[in-house]
Order: sequence, then structure tokens, then C-alpha cells
Amino acid sequence: MFLQAGKNIYFLSDFHLGVPTHEESLKRERLLVQFLDEIKDKAEAIFIVGDLFDFWYEYRHVVPKGFVRILGKLAELSDKGIQLYFFVGNHDMWMKDYLQQELNMPVYFEPKTFEWNGKRFLIGHGDGLGPGDHGYKRLKKIFRNPVCQWLFGILPPVVGMGVANYMSRKSRAKTGTTEETFLGADKEWLITFSREQLQQEHFDFFIFGHRHLPIDFRLTASSRYINLGDWITFFTYAVFDGKDVQLLSYLNRDEKIIRNV
Repeated sequence: MFLQAGKNIYFLSDFHLGVPTHEESLKRERLLVQFLDEIKDKAEAIFIVGDLFDFWYEYRHVVPKGFVRILGKLAELSDKGIQLYFFVGNHDMWMKDYLQQELNMPVYFEPKTFEWNGKRFLIGHGDGLGPGDHGYKRLKKIFRNPVCQWLFGILPPVVGMGVANYMSRKSRAKTGTTEETFLGADKEWLITFSREQLQQEHFDFFIFGHRHLPIDFRLTASSRYINLGDWITFFTYAVFDGKDVQLLSYLNRDEKIIRNV
């Protein structure tokens, strides 16, 4: 595929709307809507690369309350002809077909290859990739199991949402600030994963979320790993102009981005 002249592709991830409080979440949601409104005339496609919500579960006739501003803005962008893509994260992995039906927004559960202007991209949320973290990988298989999802779905929404929101907040409290520290190239599991993939086939750009730390790391002379950071602390995004990818901060916090380029 080729980009239209003057158009860009944007990548964002890890908004975790819904936490830590309704008021704080609403501030970030409004900022995100403002950003999307500013780029809408330049965007050919927008990728939401996971954890848009801190928790999301679609019952047959019920979806989580709230988030009307971001969902309304995404609907506007879709109606305008901008192609939207969504990759589920570890916090909204129970996504079903709501976004596809309402927003014409494809939903992906695994990393996927794309190509524009001769540049190859591997895009995914990033959870469960690379070495280690075996406990989470086992848990992910359980959460992705259709039977487990069905069992959760038979709980009344008031019970299911309450349990899920409690577990989500507990997980974030346990994580603390460790996600904001660069561990070094040999210990960053998504860098390791990207290097392993390069041994099998070439990608110009690996674009992931999940890590919550904005990273622009050159793997080889012709390949880079980019982590999108988050919209909690860094408010970062990536943009592809048809030739190159830039990792930027919407709130001018570019000095916080880890770069070795």
C-alpha cells in the first residue's frame, strides 16, 4: 500500500481510561480527543495499539459505561474515511465485535504485519512476547479461553465489572513505577523478541505498546524497535510520513523518550 501525498499514519497505546479515578481518566480522555481532532486532516490511518481501556468486557447486550467522548470521536474519524485499527491489550483483551460493528474498526488479537511505501511493520500490543513472564503467559491463555470468557459472562454485570475493576487496580498498584525504567537492551524483552524476529524476516519497524516507556531503539542499520509509551505519564505517539517514523510527545516531553538512534 502507498500513502496519499501529505497523509500520515499515527500509532498510540496505553491510555487505561477508567483509572485511577473518574476525574483523572476524564482529563486524559479529553486530551486524547483533542489530539485526535488536531490530526484528523492529516491522518490516513490511526492505530490504537492496546489498553485503550483499563478494563473492557462486552456482554451480549451490555458494554462498560462511560467513554462517550473517545468513542464519539473515533466514530467521527471513521465516518470521515480514516481507517482505524485496534489491537487488544492485556487490559481490554475481552474485546469482541462492538468496535468493529460501530466504528468499522478491525480488532486484532496477535501482532500483524503491514506494509506501506515499501516499509514493513510488525505491530502488536506486546504482552506475552519475548522471554520470561511465564506466569502471565499462562494467565493470558486462561483469559483468552472461550469457556473462561463465557463463565465470566454469566456473572451479572454489576458483579463482573466490580471484580474486574478491583483486579485491574490491584495489578496497577503492584506494577508501581517499574515500567518507567529502561532495563538495558539485553533485558528489554520486546527488544529481544524483535531481534529474534529479524533472524527470520526483515521488518523496518517493530511497533508495540504495553511497556509504558517510550523507546526508539535501533536494532540494525535498517530496523528499529519503537515502544509507544503511554497517555498516563508521557503522552507519546508515533507518526509515519511515508518515509520514516518519529516518536513524539504531545505534551512536549520528548526528553523523556529513550533513544539510541
